[in-house]
Amino acid sequence: MNQPKQQAAAQPRFETGHFMLIAGLGGRFSVDATEGIPKLWDRFIPHIGKVPGQKGDLTYGVCCNPDGKGGFEYVAGVEISKLDDLPESYRWVEIQPQQYAVFTHQGGLDSLAQTFAYIWKSWLPASGREAADAPEFERYSADFDPQTGDGVLEIWVPLKAA
Repeated sequence: MNQPKQQAAAQPRFETGHFMLIAGLGGRFSVDATEGIPKLWDRFIPHIGKVPGQKGDLTYGVCCNPDGKGGFEYVAGVEISKLDDLPESYRWVEIQPQQYAVFTHQGGLDSLAQTFAYIWKSWLPASGREAADAPEFERYSADFDPQTGDGVLEIWVPLKAA
């Protein structure tokens, strides 16, 4: 990992998240096999702005429902105001109010795995904090360009109470 990415990732801010409903397309993945996630996003992008009850222009990549063996569910989605009218083809997840360490990822999506490795293998163990059993998510700004990496991409890591 080059120095600028590490410096940006090294300094999280701490926030209390609010309740959110995220709806979109989902699938099961493992920490060793995430190559299907970009394809999931490719399938979801045409739905942005058309999801019933969509709130705002931010998009989210939510990791949830771990199986204890390295597997997890990933939902590429948007925030919605209600579950009514949501087609069966969509997956949804509730995100409860929670304390988070929020990291800003610098650079393109091709280096996202390095930022995650830094957070989970370096920052978290050295921080004295523990991850909470709650969804972790990526939050993409409305102007985020997946081709260039321009725009803001944040990683929200849930923390147990200190």
